[in-house]
Amino acid sequence: MLLRMSSLFLRTLRDDPADAEVPSHKLLVRAGYVRRVAPGIYSWLPLGKMVLENVTRIVREEMNRMGGQEVLFPALLPREYYEATGRWTEYGDTLFRLQDRKGADYLLGPTHEEMFTDMVKGEYSSYKDYPVTLYQIQTKYRDEARPRAGILRGREFVMKDSYSFDLDDDGLKRSYEQHRETYIRTFDRLGISYKICFATSGAMGGSASEEFLAPAATGEDTFVACHQCGYAANAEAVTTPAPAAITGERPALRVLDTPDTPTIESLVDHVNEHHGLGITAAETLKNIVVKVTTPGSGKSETLIVGVPGDREVDFKRLEASLAPGEPAIFEAEDFARHPGLVRGYIGPQVLKDLGIRYLVDPRVVDGSAWVTGANEPGKHAAGVVAGRDFTADGTIEAAEVRAGDACPVCGSGLSIDRGIEIGHIFQLGRKYADAAKLDALGPDGKPIRVTMGSYGVGVSRAVAVLAEQRHDELGLVWPREVAPVDVHVVGTGKDGQIEAANRLAEDLQARGLRVLVDDRAGVSPGVKFKDAELLGMPTILIIGRGLAQGVAELRDRVTGVKEEIPIDEAADRVVAACRA
Repeated sequence: MLLRMSSLFLRTLRDDPADAEVPSHKLLVRAGYVRRVAPGIYSWLPLGKMVLENVTRIVREEMNRMGGQEVLFPALLPREYYEATGRWTEYGDTLFRLQDRKGADYLLGPTHEEMFTDMVKGEYSSYKDYPVTLYQIQTKYRDEARPRAGILRGREFVMKDSYSFDLDDDGLKRSYEQHRETYIRTFDRLGISYKICFATSGAMGGSASEEFLAPAATGEDTFVACHQCGYAANAEAVTTPAPAAITGERPALRVLDTPDTPTIESLVDHVNEHHGLGITAAETLKNIVVKVTTPGSGKSETLIVGVPGDREVDFKRLEASLAPGEPAIFEAEDFARHPGLVRGYIGPQVLKDLGIRYLVDPRVVDGSAWVTGANEPGKHAAGVVAGRDFTADGTIEAAEVRAGDACPVCGSGLSIDRGIEIGHIFQLGRKYADAAKLDALGPDGKPIRVTMGSYGVGVSRAVAVLAEQRHDELGLVWPREVAPVDVHVVGTGKDGQIEAANRLAEDLQARGLRVLVDDRAGVSPGVKFKDAELLGMPTILIIGRGLAQGVAELRDRVTGVKEEIPIDEAADRVVAACRA
């Protein structure tokens, strides 16, 4: 392949786009790889399409190596398949919904579990047909409320989704591990730095779930890692080690006057100064009231969540713990309908009598004593003991996670970082097989309910992740296997330099390399150098003033190393560099 800058459909930009906030968005637009069409919707220009196709090729090669078989479903799907599993309502506003001219409901597919299940049911009937893994690489659609960061979080994106079908749980575990190893090989080939983290399943359902997160300061996901034992988890999936229950004599409950204490900090200051308690915020119990709606039911439940007062409620963790239920904070009108809840002074002592479910942080163990609301305006209670003065209905992971929190595996302190999700693997189990009644006839003629796994890779997102991780102050720095070309040959334009660059480019193409040559006449060397650095090809060969002395400049865009080489050795040196 030989591309010429003089005819390539490309315009680079010197300034960052006004709406760009993250490096990948800025650089992919400035370098002419993508262009915005609408919020969360982008076109791919020739160089960008080449990178996308290279990422797609690597994903496909590794899936085929694993034994996956590729299929392709339509993006436009009828409602009934998603109605059967409940996801027509569970997905809420995230679905793009539309009707045909006859009024029939359709959606633009966000993911295709239902369709894969139905396909297998239609084609397979015997236990001899299993196991099987099918996959597709296809455009997906999700109506993101706040699309941002260019192609990192869009409304239209390319995704690889695969599904395994097995006869028993042991088979599912094998398929899951095969996908896990395949993803490791895939992301290693792509040159992405990543962390494998325990995760929640959310609306997908199922049991075991792991995310592949690419560490990036601009990432929307928070994950923790233990450098002692290797544990890593998305913050939504972190489990809190519960301390042992406290036994023996416990303090008596007493009600305290606590006027003008609207915050935990003011409460702690007041009770320490006026009541001599000597407590910290961690010894107070904060009670958050939410209403939890079950999608499609139109019904909501009042729920109170208790967390230590030195912690905020992490709403993403709360949502993950309550999925598919959707929590929302109580507003003034909600409190008006529940006069038994004294806003700002809620304590768990009366919740049983009020018939309100109460879930607590795992740190709230039997025998632990707390300062919390007394259910009277201007009053709190001290010595409120779990298991004596109140009984929780269960525990919930909803409190924020902090650096230094104890690792649930080894007890060492956890670190916290930001990351971008590039892959997710689920052991779905039988949720979708049950909905479709997907059975295989066993050797005894009895039906066996098939069990499934679901596995996704963000293909277009991986392009943005590479741009996030692989750039410098000059521009993009593509790994060779995903770069649009192997070498960018720059002819600076005088004394036969463009002609020499063209000859070298043709020689390199004949030797099997993918080549881009800057053969533009009337463009200054400075502009050509800046474009070469911005575009980010892994090897740059400059044919400039040194041509008169029989030398060219070879640049390694990844390491930044520059060296002068004899012009008659240039082709051999470039081929060696590209195939090293």
